[in-house]
Amino acid sequence: PRPQLQHLLSEAEGFLVLRPQQIADPEGFPAYWSSCLFHQHGMHKDGYLVPVVENLSGAPRPNLSDTVLAHLAVLGIAPSPDAARLVWHHALATLYTPAYLTENAGGLRQGWPRVPLPQDADSLRTSAALGAQLAALLDPDTPVPGITSGTLRPEIAVIAVPTTRAGQTKDWRLLGWGNRTDKGITMPGRGRSEARAYAATEAALAPHHAQLGDQTFDIGMNPASFWRGIPQLVWECRIGGYQVIKKWLSYRDHSILQRPLTAEEVTHVQHTARRLAAVLLLGPELDASYRVCAATAAVPLE
Repeated sequence: PRPQLQHLLSEAEGFLVLRPQQIADPEGFPAYWSSCLFHQHGMHKDGYLVPVVENLSGAPRPNLSDTVLAHLAVLGIAPSPDAARLVWHHALATLYTPAYLTENAGGLRQGWPRVPLPQDADSLRTSAALGAQLAALLDPDTPVPGITSGTLRPEIAVIAVPTTRAGQTKDWRLLGWGNRTDKGITMPGRGRSEARAYAATEAALAPHHAQLGDQTFDIGMNPASFWRGIPQLVWECRIGGYQVIKKWLSYRDHSILQRPLTAEEVTHVQHTARRLAAVLLLGPELDASYRVCAATAAVPLE
């Protein structure tokens, strides 16, 4: 319950967000990471928060079962918040692994995800390090060097560039992406999306078509202004059943806000596209780590 979650928020050190079973099809990634309280319907229907640290027992302690604590002891890892972070970051990494999602599609439809726990500490730490990268990418308030700050990676810098068509005046009114019913329910619209081949200026993306898609999209705010070059699989990316960028746009339509987007909001869409691209680009590393963990799995983390 949210009151209990609020009680432990200051000491939780982050939450793995899960759902009890698949609701939407396609679902996309079945989990999320949050540093704050998460709306019950932030995942499609129900999102449950698993804290790294639990304090409802009267004092902060690692939020791990006795089975997992016993396994960590065999690996030489003492119970601590850091140990809990290893486990839950490992779980996050696994739930964003393409091979895991493909191999366990049937099980994921029916219930809570089950995650293999490796038999050696190094494999666990390697997986958890990837999970920590994902946690940073999924947190819009955490700057990520090379993705949202500092010198951008070449393949990232060409994604979701705010652009105005030649001869037009910059216009950041978001038109056609959503509307609000008489009952106050926000409904998505079709908006403006134009699929095209990658341009010569986007050549840095060529080695990454397997992870990002063979075409890209220009996503229109209105006929004059748009975000140039959001790769296909980034635009289509879903978390918990929701198409991430399109869902955000549906709540910021001009018919709802009654104002143009601010510069911060335009940049937020750009950063979201770049974060999602970086998540997808981790796929090969996640697959490799998962293969090692699955091959040496000791017990499932449930």
